[in-house]
Amino acid sequence: MKGFIESITPQLIQWRRDFHQYPELGFTEYVTSYKLAKELERLGFTIHIGKDVMKQEARLGIPSSKELQFYESKAIKHGVEKDILDRMQGGMTGVIATWNTGRPGDHVALRFDIDALPIQETRETSHFPHQQGFTSLNEQVMHACGHDGHMTIGLGVASFISDYHERLCGKFTLLFQPAEEGGRGAKAITANGWLDDVDYFYSGHIGIESLPVGTVAATVDGFLASSKLNVTFKGVSSHAGMKPELGKNALLAASSAVSSLYGISRHSGGITRINVGKMMAGSGRNIIPADAYLEIETRGETEEMNSYMQNEAKRIIKASAMMQGIEYQIEAVGQTEQLKGSNELISSIEIACDKGKYIEQVWPVALVSGSEDASFMMNRVQANNGLATYMLFGTPLDFPHHHPSFDFQEDVLPVAVEALTNIIQTNHSNK
Repeated sequence: MKGFIESITPQLIQWRRDFHQYPELGFTEYVTSYKLAKELERLGFTIHIGKDVMKQEARLGIPSSKELQFYESKAIKHGVEKDILDRMQGGMTGVIATWNTGRPGDHVALRFDIDALPIQETRETSHFPHQQGFTSLNEQVMHACGHDGHMTIGLGVASFISDYHERLCGKFTLLFQPAEEGGRGAKAITANGWLDDVDYFYSGHIGIESLPVGTVAATVDGFLASSKLNVTFKGVSSHAGMKPELGKNALLAASSAVSSLYGISRHSGGITRINVGKMMAGSGRNIIPADAYLEIETRGETEEMNSYMQNEAKRIIKASAMMQGIEYQIEAVGQTEQLKGSNELISSIEIACDKGKYIEQVWPVALVSGSEDASFMMNRVQANNGLATYMLFGTPLDFPHHHPSFDFQEDVLPVAVEALTNIIQTNHSNK
């Protein structure tokens, strides 16, 4: 196995740049899923796509039929084979690749997220992807969270399993998950039973905190449970000058809701958060606004804390609508659970990573913030007496995640692949 990481590093960089150049939003990752499926099939894995991957009705925040049709047509033009696209129709994206060694051993699952963000990538000359000519070709869509790197790491691990499968034992399941952003994809995969008999689960993230390349954290602490809500207010328009009394102002209801949402009392039981990330309302200066729209998220250190924030938010939204005498609707479009890694895995990860050429230091635990829908997968594995962890792979960050200038150092790719393949080699081989 010596020399594997060094030999595959040029391919890792090529994969990453290819994925970065063609980013796709959650549940529209048709081209990305196709590329992953073809590469994993070439490596010898059994491939699962479409309804095999996710339980259709368990998805949240699905794009409109018009949007899905647009991206499906675009995928055909980009070379996606029709029979494969037909199986992914309706936003059933994502790929699961399985390998059974035929030898007794553990069932090991690894998860890699694949979606991008609705962000216009910078064209500043200092931006490395711009310098090297691989910035996003899709307007208003960008890999601004490192998922292009996560997919690349997944293919690196798949290449290792393919090359050295005769020395391994048990079963391997690689989950290339759509729609992580907004907490939408992992729940639907979990609902389809893919994590029910997993003994060991590994996932992770490039960055999050700015750390030197070569730093690996065996697990993390600090991810919050969260809920994502879309809110629509429906009022009545009228002439703002001649008959304002006949109007019912949706903009006022939305504005009142926003200011009051930020006034929700924080809970003494733990960390709580709320954010209104988007607001749209009205159609013209002389028209009483009949429509308004909000995108909101709540977070909490525990399920209980998040439920508190969510219930308070719903109460305020209802009251704001009632004050203006208008209708409202709340749609749940995403969710994550509380996440806690299995501390029992820390020592085995430290031992495995200690053998690495590219790994400089291993932290037992890294403190993070934010939310992760890998929580659904981890919690299902742990509920069935398996062990699960969420790792961190260090890289310096000149700009934060979800920023138009976000980038990571590509040297982190061989580090992450080495960490995961060393874990497989040390703990899941027939030695």
